[in-house]
Amino acid sequence: MPEPDYVWLPKKELLTFEELDRITGIFCSLGVDKVRLTGGEPLLRSEISTLVRALAARPSILDLAMTTNGVLLAERARELREAGLQRLTVSLDTLRPERFLALTRSDLHARVLAGIEAARAAGFPLKLDTVVVRGTNDDEVLDLLGFARSIGAEIRFIEYMDVGGATRWTREQVVSRAELLAMVAGTLGHVEPVGTQGADPAERFRIADGTTFGIIASTTTPFCRACDRSRLTADGTWYTCLYARSGANLRAALRSGASDADIASLLRVGWRARNDRGAEQRLELEQRGALATPPELRQDPRLEMHTRGG
Repeated sequence: MPEPDYVWLPKKELLTFEELDRITGIFCSLGVDKVRLTGGEPLLRSEISTLVRALAARPSILDLAMTTNGVLLAERARELREAGLQRLTVSLDTLRPERFLALTRSDLHARVLAGIEAARAAGFPLKLDTVVVRGTNDDEVLDLLGFARSIGAEIRFIEYMDVGGATRWTREQVVSRAELLAMVAGTLGHVEPVGTQGADPAERFRIADGTTFGIIASTTTPFCRACDRSRLTADGTWYTCLYARSGANLRAALRSGASDADIASLLRVGWRARNDRGAEQRLELEQRGALATPPELRQDPRLEMHTRGG
């Protein structure tokens, strides 16, 4: 959860479902065929299934997924599946309720586990995302891998990133890809790569019993040159890099009467002109800290990772 004094965006600044559907269609006209609803927490949007149903009706979208914290998932999993959502990823950083409380300031760990079970019951292909932080939850890596295996999900371990909300980030807290692989191999034996990474942020690996898991190593092993993702915030700001300090205001274009062709031209020009290497550039910094300070985040919440679909 954000800090207690976090300033929430006014509702009128958020894109409506109709605007989100329209802009998605424009992206699709330029070749996009994968869409992920993330956040923040997408299930906080009431009637989110209405948006899912609209997007699922677009034949050009081949992969429609959602990332959620799972708190509201038990009540919504079935309707999301029926609306046409194809895949779910649930964020799960710990299996310990007391640790969950310390990390999130909420006593809702049981609801997350119930949400995961509801997603399984609804028939979703399921992934778990775990941000590994040294001294916080790195002692649970093997337990979390075992939990994912027991429920038929694939877990992805994510290196702790120095993005907006991670204001207390230090290099020492990062558990690297190399350390994670050594941790798994040291207990479970040989670990082998599965296929090639390509534009997928996660490298996939397999252990001897066939269990697969992923590692997203954008902090120590950036994959900027292969990245093909962009992000649209809830208020219509378009970012071509997770680490970008600024983005394009598509809401203004949508609400000023711009045609689909006009907006498509804006996107085409912006995408061709991009030269983002955010993670690579930060890797080279001698003095590396969080992307933004608390005062900067209060002034511009769009610098937060959770506002741009981390």
